Amino acid sequence: MSLLNRKNRSKKGIIEMIDTSVCWKCAGFKINLTDKPAIMGIVNVTPDSFSDGGLHYDHEKAIAHGISLVKDGANILDVGGESTRPRSEPVSLEEELKRVIPVIKELSKKVDVPVSIDTCKAGVAKEAIKAGASIVNDISAGMFDPQMLPVVARGNVGLVLMHIKGTPKNMQKNPIYQSVLSEIILLLEQRVQAAEAIGIKRKCIAIDPGIGFGKNLGHNLKIIKHLDLFHSLGCTVLIGPSRKRFIGQVLGQNDPLKRVTGTQAILSMAAIAGVQVMRVHDVVEAEETLTMIHAIIKA
Repeated sequence: MSLLNRKNRSKKGIIEMIDTSVCWKCAGFKINLTDKPAIMGIVNVTPDSFSDGGLHYDHEKAIAHGISLVKDGANILDVGGESTRPRSEPVSLEEELKRVIPVIKELSKKVDVPVSIDTCKAGVAKEAIKAGASIVNDISAGMFDPQMLPVVARGNVGLVLMHIKGTPKNMQKNPIYQSVLSEIILLLEQRVQAAEAIGIKRKCIAIDPGIGFGKNLGHNLKIIKHLDLFHSLGCTVLIGPSRKRFIGQVLGQNDPLKRVTGTQAILSMAAIAGVQVMRVHDVVEAEETLTMIHAIIKA
């Protein structure tokens, strides 16, 4: 996809698009990033996720949901077995494996898109890769478990490095930054370098600023306003704003299911800023939004 060339925009009064990446390499998949942004559909195999906890906790329901998301237009499926909502408690390695491995094993056989494992445990990532996962999506950018980056390197899979301040249990207890954008970019740059140092190629890495993970309303809005800055890291850029609490703060909606319209507004801003992957619950709505924005950008 692309990012805004602010210098040319100020001179010519138009938005000129610059190619930043052609694909995200994830094991045997090369995810095309030259067309409109890729959609990562969320498959939560949890009883307590903030938006859809319990809906797909049963393995068969989770598998059916994943297949349905692909039919709706998802280009990637992200399977998670541990809620990372604010104040959530971690689950054991054994419980997380029990939740996600059967789902990943079946989905990797039944869909023709990459399956991602959303985990910060190297042991879960290792077994998920064996079961067919092509991407590891780690909310801690490999910092919670020192074995995570080596596991990803050995598995030769795609990697998402996300910024988080604190842990899910305490991240929303008055998060403070001197400069939210600079601090996030610096941390992600350090984690990309750490991944490269053990053999993970930059073309396999996506970075995620971690909207809602140790950020207040102002932080989240500022990140979204300046998403184009994250292309400076030279990686695929991914965001996951779907149905999050800060949208409800702006719109006055306590029910996550009523934050879909607000989510689409953010996806539109992100697409214009050249973000290449959108992690969402509502795939049909995201597909329509991104198709429309892409048509306008290419006009």
